[in-house]
Amino acid sequence: MATKRISDEPAFVLHRYDWSESSLILDVFTRHHGRIALVAKGAKRPSSSFRPVLLPLQPLQLAFGGDAEVRTLKSAEWMGGHVMPTGEALLSGYYLNELLMQLLAREDPHPALFDVYTNVVRVLASEHDEVLQAALRTFELLLLREIGFLPQLDHQTLTLAPLDDTARYSLVPEGGLRASHEADRASLSGAQWRALQQALAADAPFTDTLRASAAVMNELKSQLRTLLHYHCGVSTLRTRQMMVDLQSL
Repeated sequence: MATKRISDEPAFVLHRYDWSESSLILDVFTRHHGRIALVAKGAKRPSSSFRPVLLPLQPLQLAFGGDAEVRTLKSAEWMGGHVMPTGEALLSGYYLNELLMQLLAREDPHPALFDVYTNVVRVLASEHDEVLQAALRTFELLLLREIGFLPQLDHQTLTLAPLDDTARYSLVPEGGLRASHEADRASLSGAQWRALQQALAADAPFTDTLRASAAVMNELKSQLRTLLHYHCGVSTLRTRQMMVDLQSL
């Protein structure tokens, strides 16, 4: 554990918990230190400078210190750039945060993933609904790749056989990428999987994968959801259930 004070650290608040009558515990995603826990003393007081700043899906710059498991927040500055997403985009942002809290270990830096998250949050705030779903699929793919849960997408996982461009393949937990029936809607062609692999390996993976995902986002959605639920150890994520409940009203 670092004992020195960390300053000017790019970060996002993933979740806030009440700690006392006046303070909060924050689950924070930082660029250089990964997920960390911070105590924001006095943050619930009306006069606190933290109160209007410590919001989810907002780019922040933090200073913190201490050598305990929960460090102490010293300062927080909003970096501007966009307003809080609303509606479906807001729920989608909470979904991203839940994935990070479920799948990232504490104190494990992922600067490239932090940059991807920043880009997706900008998409959420832009209110471009046609890009939203592709951005979510892009984040899911890059998150799974970053933490080692995404197999290579240019060959079958168990046999290492090359993909046939016209055959259909599905991504499944434990089995990886495997051949599927042509009638299976939750599948992509070999050419489509290979295009995704090339995009993930590109110099600008977010932009390239966003383009590649846009063409197959409906087919990808259920496959990635099943894979993420498997690795999170849940049948349904809380934010996903919230979306379903709201849609049924």
